Amino acid sequence: MILFNGSSKMNDSKIITVNEVGPRDGLQNEQIFVSTEDKIAWINQLSYTGLKYIEVTSFVNPKWIPALADAVELVKGIERVPGVIYASLVPNRRGLERALEANIDEVAVFMSASETHNQKNINKSINETFPILEEVAKESLAAGKSVRGYISTVFGCPYEGSVNVKEVITVSEALFDMGIRELSLGDTIGVANPRQVREILEIFLKHFPADRLAMHFHDTRGTAMANVLVSLEMGITKFDGSLGGLGGCPYAPGASGNLATDDLVYMLHAMGIETDVDDEKLLSAARFIQEKMGRPLPSHTLQACS
Repeated sequence: MILFNGSSKMNDSKIITVNEVGPRDGLQNEQIFVSTEDKIAWINQLSYTGLKYIEVTSFVNPKWIPALADAVELVKGIERVPGVIYASLVPNRRGLERALEANIDEVAVFMSASETHNQKNINKSINETFPILEEVAKESLAAGKSVRGYISTVFGCPYEGSVNVKEVITVSEALFDMGIRELSLGDTIGVANPRQVREILEIFLKHFPADRLAMHFHDTRGTAMANVLVSLEMGITKFDGSLGGLGGCPYAPGASGNLATDDLVYMLHAMGIETDVDDEKLLSAARFIQEKMGRPLPSHTLQACS
């Protein structure tokens, strides 16, 4: 295996884009309900760190994810900083109506590459999901909103095990046909390893350009950062992270441990790779949400700087 080096596809002059998903993906699976006021204060802090993309909430039915039941109030309450995209997860037309009411900047649609996980997560088959997301994407674009796509279980499914990359490509093509600007490839249960990431990206990059792809790793088994390095080698420049390592997937048992944004930014900066993110402001925001959670968060940076 080739490790990160000067001969990689990574152009050192490129700025790596870090997409902060903590307010949504980080909080959705937490038992502690963070008040709307505290969420707004946290997002406002994140807005001044240099991050250009913050996924602030989800417009899923509140009975399924009570932690994010305050989506409309929250989005209307945050301070909008020019140059920052404020995004939310939207599952269907009803959710889109709420998202548009709140005037979200970008809509994120989501589905799984594995049939069983899609049924557990969305309560529909993959084929039944396509027309629903197509409607959301079409109406979002008509309303002047950009659309981002997520694919879960790209590297493994908690119910089916390995996932055929051909199935992932099929779902990806369908999402791009809907008009998404970017596709996030999710390691939902944190099983991916560097060799697997390289092999899958070698296939993906024959179908889709690197600048239309982002990686969404979980650190459940401690491999997230190694997977980032391989992705960098392959020319990927966009990564999702959750500040402090908050969160996981409520429909994927054992999937706690999102890649910590602060750990990701530390590593990139230490390697001389620019992100436009201010380390100190990011750490301050991490300490803020850690205090609100009432327990130590798993990021190594927080532990080292406590």
